[in-house]
Amino acid sequence: MDRRRFIASGAAGAAVATVAAPHVASAQPRVRWRCPGSFPKSLDTLYGTQEHICRRVGEITDGAFQIQPFAPGEVVPALQVLDAAGQGSVECGYTAPYYYNGKDPSLAFGSVVPFGLNARQQFAWWHNGGGADLMAPVFRDQGVHAILAGNTGAQMGGWFRKEIKSVDDLRGLKFRIAGYAGDVLQKLGAVAQQLAGPDIYPALERGVVDGAEWVGPYDDEKLGFQRVAQFYYYPGWWEPSASLAMVVNLRAWEGLPAQFKAALDTACHEGYSYMMGRYDAQNPPALRRLIAAGTQLRPFPRDVIAACYRATQELYAELGARNARFKEIHAQWDRFRLDQQTWFRVVEDSFANSMAQVQAR
Repeated sequence: MDRRRFIASGAAGAAVATVAAPHVASAQPRVRWRCPGSFPKSLDTLYGTQEHICRRVGEITDGAFQIQPFAPGEVVPALQVLDAAGQGSVECGYTAPYYYNGKDPSLAFGSVVPFGLNARQQFAWWHNGGGADLMAPVFRDQGVHAILAGNTGAQMGGWFRKEIKSVDDLRGLKFRIAGYAGDVLQKLGAVAQQLAGPDIYPALERGVVDGAEWVGPYDDEKLGFQRVAQFYYYPGWWEPSASLAMVVNLRAWEGLPAQFKAALDTACHEGYSYMMGRYDAQNPPALRRLIAAGTQLRPFPRDVIAACYRATQELYAELGARNARFKEIHAQWDRFRLDQQTWFRVVEDSFANSMAQVQAR
């Protein structure tokens, strides 16, 4: 072929490709989903991450796959998101899997368990340590496919009307808390209650509960807990991180084109780091504001932490004895946790401690 004929042929091919492109785009399926969530719009990091994920799916697919986010109560109540997605009344939902431990105790590993993994370790376990494969049947039994889609990072220990000086101060304490930490505290005499985010402040204000935990300074300040409780404790041993999940109805997920599955996976991966980044940036100034306004920052006493740890191990043994799947997942998860703890003590924790020491001089 001479050079002029080759160039002409290439130009014609490019013209054909240009003409054909709109036809290919128009052939792409159009998908519209609804996504109710468990977090109110006032919490612009939790609900904001849900919005971010939905928006990014649309951007990645050039508008072909669109997901509309909804706040609690707009479609379903905050603590019924998993049910709605599993039953197929909505295509997907954004929630914390440990809200539904009563359905299956293993669901907690999709969020966090007391004295568990931090945000990086949770991500590593899920994506690189076998967690996703272990958890897939757990979520499948609920009628959903789950994708990690956010993490708060380490949380605070919550707000109390009175100081917690010993384990005795937990006896009879009515405390809002989610997940298995409530079971742990009940072993020590507390009365645990699970309330959705919007219901916590009025319960604390009216004395229905004596204390409450949520996430950390930025959200807690927004919810106004500092106006009805004085003492702010740390660390939140029950939530060294807390993963949120996009739970997708199984039939909806299986019917989704491969490129749309990839788009949703990508957006949820973004959501995980997006949420952590926002909280890491927002929590320090929020904590300074709370302290300046009179909040009393307190560490949990060591004997309280030790008692909670022992009670946690008792709970895991009891759950494992009643549920073989929980026992299997916990055993694999715990081996991973111990490896991670050793590694972080050598590198991450020692660096943080060194920085604190040199800056204190």
